[in-house]
Amino acid sequence: MPVLLGAGLTFASAVPAEAAVTCSYSYTQSTERAYAGHYSGLTAVPSKTVVTSAGAEAQCLLKSIEFSPGTIDGVFGSNSQAAMRAFQTFVNRNYDAGIAVDGMCGPESWPWLRNFAYWDWRAGS
Repeated sequence: MPVLLGAGLTFASAVPAEAAVTCSYSYTQSTERAYAGHYSGLTAVPSKTVVTSAGAEAQCLLKSIEFSPGTIDGVFGSNSQAAMRAFQTFVNRNYDAGIAVDGMCGPESWPWLRNFAYWDWRAGS
């Protein structure tokens, strides 16, 4: 559906934003880590304002372990940050993780998130 904006012509997407990112889970036994098909590292910090593969990956993993980040869109906004804070608090309380509760998935949190998603998957299999 074309929309005229100023002097330019833009096309509105027919695909809803929440359908733009899908999660494709895989699990690696040797490392005991889960992956969602967007980012395989342990260091990138998702952006709060732009779509990133690390943002989509963290959102998918949070969703898989029932810490709802809201819409899976790759932008690590307030819902995603709240879900990450809840996860960080959970692993600190239950596993003495000692990670910062800052709502962002960074080098301290990635290993916990991937490992927890792996063991959550194993428990359900």
